[in-house]
Amino acid sequence: MRKQSLNERAMNLLARREHSVAELVKKLSNDFEYDDIIIVINKLTEKNLQSDQRFTENYLRYRSQRGFGYQKIRQELKERGVAAELISDALAESDIDWFALAAGIRCKRFGEQEPEDYKERAKQQRFLQSRGFTHEQITESFNKYYEK
Repeated sequence: MRKQSLNERAMNLLARREHSVAELVKKLSNDFEYDDIIIVINKLTEKNLQSDQRFTENYLRYRSQRGFGYQKIRQELKERGVAAELISDALAESDIDWFALAAGIRCKRFGEQEPEDYKERAKQQRFLQSRGFTHEQITESFNKYYEK
């Protein structure tokens, strides 16, 4: 079995899903030289085959549909090497209603009824916080019920 070239390997990774530049560098760095990786990635970016903006938009949509909040998604994108400005722009341009999402996730997990006591409310708040929702979004999720 012949060994794949750097370009083929990068293209195969991008064919499966979008990747950030940092992810591609990390995945390719075991078998190829850093300088060669950067040259290939730059060519792919010029041809619009790799785009951190497209990766960010797809990741944001995917993770929000999986029930994760603004803060968690921002942190995960940062960990994947996406520029802070690109993350901020994508979050600002998204049409996601984070308040409705937080309420929907809370109702899906715990039901629509109000928590019976402080302990149960704290448990639900911790869950939403771990999912990356802000204090305001969490508080509002207890005040309003949104359609699922």
